[in-house]
Amino acid sequence: MEGIPEGLSSFAPSPALRRVLAGLRDAGHEAFVVGGAVRDLACGGAPAEFDLATNAHPERVAALFPRVVDTGIAHGTVTVVEDGHPFEVTTYRGRRPERGAPLPDDVGTIEEDLSKRDFTVNAMAFDPLDRRLLDLHGGRSDLASGIIRAVGSATERFAEDPLRAMRACRFAARFGFRVDRATRRAIPLHLTAFRGVAVERVQAELSKILVSAHPRYGIELLRRTGLLRLILPELLEGLGMRQNRWHRYDVYHHVLHAVQAAIPTLVVRLATLLHDIDKPTTAAPSPKAEGELTFYSHEVSGARRAKEICERLRFPTKVTEEVSLLVREHQFVYSDEWSDGAVRRMLSRVGEERFDALVAVREADIRGRGVAVEEGLENVAALERRVRAMLSARPVLRIRDLALGGRDVMRLLGVGSSPLVGEALKHLLGEVLESPEANTAEALEALLREWWRSRSPAAV
Repeated sequence: MEGIPEGLSSFAPSPALRRVLAGLRDAGHEAFVVGGAVRDLACGGAPAEFDLATNAHPERVAALFPRVVDTGIAHGTVTVVEDGHPFEVTTYRGRRPERGAPLPDDVGTIEEDLSKRDFTVNAMAFDPLDRRLLDLHGGRSDLASGIIRAVGSATERFAEDPLRAMRACRFAARFGFRVDRATRRAIPLHLTAFRGVAVERVQAELSKILVSAHPRYGIELLRRTGLLRLILPELLEGLGMRQNRWHRYDVYHHVLHAVQAAIPTLVVRLATLLHDIDKPTTAAPSPKAEGELTFYSHEVSGARRAKEICERLRFPTKVTEEVSLLVREHQFVYSDEWSDGAVRRMLSRVGEERFDALVAVREADIRGRGVAVEEGLENVAALERRVRAMLSARPVLRIRDLALGGRDVMRLLGVGSSPLVGEALKHLLGEVLESPEANTAEALEALLREWWRSRSPAAV
């Protein structure tokens, strides 16, 4: 179709989407696919979800379909579930006095709705039934030119929702687009208002930047616009801090290069972002090389600091714990002189299920230093080969895999449930990590009694 990008003109809506659109239309209402789905289709992509805009009030939408979830009916949004597929349907928002305000009786037009959306690339509406595209703000042109531009006045759009300032950086990072000059210049004007944005919303945007195609670019945009100082000021402590002969970049830029090199999963990239977070605090002049710095134990204090940052940004507990662990363990330099026991102890600390993530963080760290990269990657690969061979023998790495359990310890020692039992099991695991053949009930009982005698000569 002339004037419509190929991805849109060739788009065939699913039966479920067609029924939702037709259901609204047949009831006398307008209905358009809007936002990210239109943008992604115009780029030739396949949207994961479809959002719809309509002039029907949410109560009316809910009455038209058999299965509807209230996802914000007071503010105009319900989710219609058709054939198991959710479609978020939102009433036109062009005439609302402010974000989140109740709907007026007259919800206005699709044109007014589009005029209040954040960026031109997200301000297109498509009617797949009549094959009609509404692009009133140059979204197609900005997609073709690689530009993130606010709809109308950037100052007005950011005043409506200060998080949009961060979203500009996020979309730029996702697509590798540049932020339009007027849009970028408006961001610092809204930093005070940005402080009032809910932490959870900020964390969600940061997460999307981290797993985007261009996280290094996105974080740099946050820094250059002043947003990073409000979100993660700790990162800025490494800006301009030179390191040593093993690093081409200062601490801050090393971290950015490492994040860019990391595999695009949230835990790995977040751990990579924070892996050197305490280098500035632990920095000291090298006693061996004039003009160089050392950062002894930065991984230990950095793990604590990473945990505090993740908690402050309201990351899920599981993500926080994994990131802290990966930061704590990332600094290893493998040697073939490591004993099998040393390798098993490392695996026990990290957990078999997190070893791949640790390797990914360490590889990103090495790639991000820009010096002796191949040598460093081979060092990691050597450890990985040894670990793979070791894991094929299914070694005992966890307390729960010991031949004796907590009840056995209490019975053998004649004690009740207490921290002592956990201490005993931890000791037995240490023995088995060093000598796997000791993982039998008889051998562990002997080791337990020996340990107990060493603690209290008058005991058993």
